[in-house]
Parts: sequence; C-alpha cells; structure tokens
Amino acid sequence: GRDIIHMEIGEPDFATPKTIVDAGIRQLQTGDIKYTPAAGLPELREKIADYYQTRYAAKVDKERIFVTPGASGAFLLALGVSLNPGDELLMADPCYPCNSNFIKLFEGKAKTLPVDATTSYQLTAELIKQHWSPSTKGVLIASPSNPTGTLIEPEEFKHCIQAANERDGCFYSDEIYHGLVYGKHAPTALEFSNNAFVINSFSKYFGMTGWRIGWLIVPDEFVVATEKLAQNIFIATPTLSQYAAIAAFDGQTLEELELRRAEFSARRDYLYDALLKLGFDIPVKPDGAFYIYANCAKFTDDSYQFALALLEAEGVAVTPGLDFGSYQAHQHLRFAYTTSIERMAVAMQRLERFINRND
Repeated sequence: GRDIIHMEIGEPDFATPKTIVDAGIRQLQTGDIKYTPAAGLPELREKIADYYQTRYAAKVDKERIFVTPGASGAFLLALGVSLNPGDELLMADPCYPCNSNFIKLFEGKAKTLPVDATTSYQLTAELIKQHWSPSTKGVLIASPSNPTGTLIEPEEFKHCIQAANERDGCFYSDEIYHGLVYGKHAPTALEFSNNAFVINSFSKYFGMTGWRIGWLIVPDEFVVATEKLAQNIFIATPTLSQYAAIAAFDGQTLEELELRRAEFSARRDYLYDALLKLGFDIPVKPDGAFYIYANCAKFTDDSYQFALALLEAEGVAVTPGLDFGSYQAHQHLRFAYTTSIERMAVAMQRLERFINRND
C-alpha cells in the first residue's frame, strides 16, 4: 500500500513502558483476573491519590477516586450522576467532539462558545458569566486542550471554577493531557476547589491507549451515586489494566515518561517552526498535548477539502477543523506530532509540494 504519514491521530507512537507491561504480565501469570470493586483496586486509587499530593500538592481522599474504562468512561459517570435532561453545559468551540455526544446521551445540550487566540482558545470567567442561563448546569474546560494544545492561565482557571461554584453549577475539568506540558505548570482544578469533577487518563502521558483505563475524581456529594452507576454500567474496569497501571507511578516508569515528554516538546518546536515557514498562521504556540491548530486561510477556505486532497495527493493525513466545532472551522487544520521528527520532515516536504502545486 501507499506510504501514509499519520498526523491526524491523537495517539502516542511510543509503546507502553516495559515496567507497566511487565506488571500486567506478572498479574496475568497469577491467574487472579477477577472483578475488582466497582471503584477500582484500592491500591491503584491510593497511588492516584499520592500522585496528586506529590505532583500538585492537592490532597484527595481515595474514596473520591473512581478507576474507569478510559477517560470516556469517566465522562459517562460524571455526566450520568450530575446531568438532567435539558441541562446545558458551557464548552469552548473548538473542542473535543466526543464530549458533546456524551452530553447528548444524557439528553443535555452542549452550549459551545466561540473562542480564539485572544484567550488561547479557552473559556474565560467573563464568558461563563455572560452566557450562564437558568438552563445551565455547569462548565467543561479542557486544559491542555484538544485540538489547540493550549492551557488556561491558572488565575483564569480559578475564576472559571469560582464562577460555576457561585452559581451552584458543576465544574468538569478534562485533564487527560496533563503530564504532556512544556515549560509551564498545568494546575489541576483540585488546586482551587474540591467541588469539581476531574477526568484523567492513562492513555496519553502514560502511553496506555489500548489498555482502556482512566480515572474520575468526584465531589464528596457524588461518591455514592457514582459508585452505584459504575456498578450498573461497567461492573469494573478491566482488572489486568488496573494491575498494570499501578506500575505507571513507579520511579523508573516516570523517568521514562519524562524522557518521552522531552521528545514531544522537541517535536512541537520542530513542527511549529516548519508550519510557520510554510505560511500557516499559528497565533498561539501550544503549551501541551501533542497538537497544533493551524490557520490555513492563506491556502483554502475549506480545510476539509484541503485535508482530503492532501491525503489523496501526497499521503499526509491531518484533521480538518470541522471535527472540533463550527467557529472558523473551515480555516483550521489540526496537526498531531505523534510521529517522529524524521517522518514529520518528510510530511512537510510533501505539504510544501502540495501547496506549491495548488498555488
């Protein structure tokens, strides 16, 4: 088949760290792969609680922590215990598209608010106050964001949480790209308030995409309801994945993950410079995740057709902005730097050739 360079996939190209794989193998060899408690293995929940204390100086009771089948499972639990039919959640446009579908599942409504480079593609407390209505249930913020890779500033983050809490609303913090942040600190919502749903994952930073495991931290008042819902939806997160994930917090594993983070940082710098050189507009350099959300208006007014033609003509796969919302979507492409700099260099050569041919 053709040589396709994949820059559309939000999946790290690194294998799961060997320490994690070995932990899974050891547990598999014991033959003890039965159901765990619905909330997850106590040892793993304790490891997660310790991680928050060490990394963020945030004290979290392990009873508030639920191990889930990926971050998607965490979203289902969080929305399932808090959202009623007709409730609205305020979200940024652009944003991760599945979140809107999770909200629809519970007969809620995603109220997306257009954001741009002036706010680093993030919501602000002022926007939240301006658009809050009697139907508003809460606010969902992702930092770092997919597709933009941008962070919300800590003070603004704090004010956004306060705006939701002051209106007796829920605050949902999508933190699945924590760990993949370059040169800055990405605070967890729990540094500012315990009255927040925090969603995280072992997929991105920890490199465990196919293991399908994440976690959810809930406010105290939702602990009982969340456990009941988890029992009825999942019974439990895959046992093998949970035992393997315990090793994700070992010192040796974290050392390896930090080396990977440095590699992602180098890839970001390379791709950012390369795209600017080709003429793309990137007003905000991403701080985290592994995406660049580039304005391609200089080349096209239809990024979907541009992406399709680029794939067909040059074998380079990127994601059109339409996947992430409607605001200025046709003017944007998302590039994922989840492949090596060497492969990205070839992709940039192909992209330059495509642009020159269609100029």
